[in-house]
Amino acid sequence: MSLITIILNILLPPLAVFMKHGLGKTFLINVVLTLIAWLPGVIHAFIVND
Repeated sequence: MSLITIILNILLPPLAVFMKHGLGKTFLINVVLTLIAWLPGVIHAFIVND
């Protein structure tokens, strides 16, 4: 995982997931998690962008 991906995972989790996986189920799940609370979105981004 590159430094840019790590920074995006922390600051803008949906953007990091979008860059790796595109528009799809994973992206939508991350958007919902990020809207509910920021931390679940960050955790999900780190898991899927392994």
